[in-house]
Amino acid sequence: MARGELFDPVFGGHALGAELSDRAWISAMLEVEAGLARAVAATGRISGADAAEITAAAGRLAERLDPAVLGAEGVGGGNPVIPLVARLRAECSGAGVPAAAVHTGATSQDVIDTALMLLARRSGALVVGDLAAAADAAAALAAAHRDTPMAARTLGQQALPTTFGALAAGWCAGLDRAAQTLAAVLGSLPVQFGGAAGTLAALHPNGFDVADALAAELGLARQGVPWHTDRVRIGELASALGVAAGAVAKPATDVVSMAATELGEVAEDAPGGSSAMPHKRNPVAAVTARAAACRVPGLVATVLGNMDHEFARAAGAWHAEWETVTDLLRLTGGAAHRLADCLDGLHVDAAAMRRNLDATGGMLLAERVTGALAGYTDSARAFVTAACAAGRPLDADPEVTQYLDPATVRELLDPAGYLGHAGDLVDRVLAGRDTRSIKENTP
Repeated sequence: MARGELFDPVFGGHALGAELSDRAWISAMLEVEAGLARAVAATGRISGADAAEITAAAGRLAERLDPAVLGAEGVGGGNPVIPLVARLRAECSGAGVPAAAVHTGATSQDVIDTALMLLARRSGALVVGDLAAAADAAAALAAAHRDTPMAARTLGQQALPTTFGALAAGWCAGLDRAAQTLAAVLGSLPVQFGGAAGTLAALHPNGFDVADALAAELGLARQGVPWHTDRVRIGELASALGVAAGAVAKPATDVVSMAATELGEVAEDAPGGSSAMPHKRNPVAAVTARAAACRVPGLVATVLGNMDHEFARAAGAWHAEWETVTDLLRLTGGAAHRLADCLDGLHVDAAAMRRNLDATGGMLLAERVTGALAGYTDSARAFVTAACAAGRPLDADPEVTQYLDPATVRELLDPAGYLGHAGDLVDRVLAGRDTRSIKENTP
């Protein structure tokens, strides 16, 4: 069962919901227990036959164990691992597996933390994939509209001309960087194995060997040393997800603004309607991408503000991470998925962009006229500012045309002639894309 069958599809989290569901958590914890049995067997502390039976029993339990039952049984100990281990031992006992062979040398935090790392790597790969898909769509828009002029806007007002390609290239660069950072963090997520107090005492002198073997069994990075209360890895994961959500929110916000009736510069390929207003064509994918991303910063703050785990096991701070990190993965991935939907096939209205460029009657290029006029008078800025404030066309303002003839002013007011390095920005972003590193680093 997904965490939110009603809302996950709306916010793009449907596929991630399955990867991060209660059932997925149980399967991951049992996978850790099975991997641990095989790792311990490699040191000779339990038999290979017992490890094989534990692995088989874990597989059976993963299919039939009811999350609601396990959750209720976990109330007394404050986590689901305690009843999970009891059930696994009972499942193995009929085959003669001694209870001590199950969960050997481990503590509950080892199992939950390592299960979370497994879930993060698997679901995180989907997040990176959707970030990359959104970046690819932005790159395609940038290439197609490298030279399509539009108004750049600062503080909500028209500023100077730019191109839609330059705007989309900026989206692409941010999404690529966020995907690269997240992929690197996911690839470094380690196993957690320290035993009751982080000293591996129950497995001495083989503790490090078992920990490394467990990492190999599960396909995780080696831990170096146990990190029960060193939560830097969790903080890095949360931060990378937060940055990724921010990278998604930026283009989603731009699309929502540009799709507004008054601008009409872009439209989604499959806009949404309204239950009350037949004329509405809402940029729903962008809207829901923003909505999912909006919830992420608070969750990141919860993780970062919660890193001061005391001594060898935190009382509450550790417990607060389980659902928080799960929700971070689900929401960030959902936002990325919806943005990819939004940008793939986005309709760009170049005529509307040109119309909006012309809305100020040339005031958009007042900076350019001022620069040209400054070669003739120190009052250039004052003359142009006064004309703009009065709403006088610059090619008809006497203070301006006493130095520059009207034809020259009109040429200066052509947006296509004042795009700076907009096209070069597109070329640089597209030429510098490193999609291979994203694919290579994604687990």
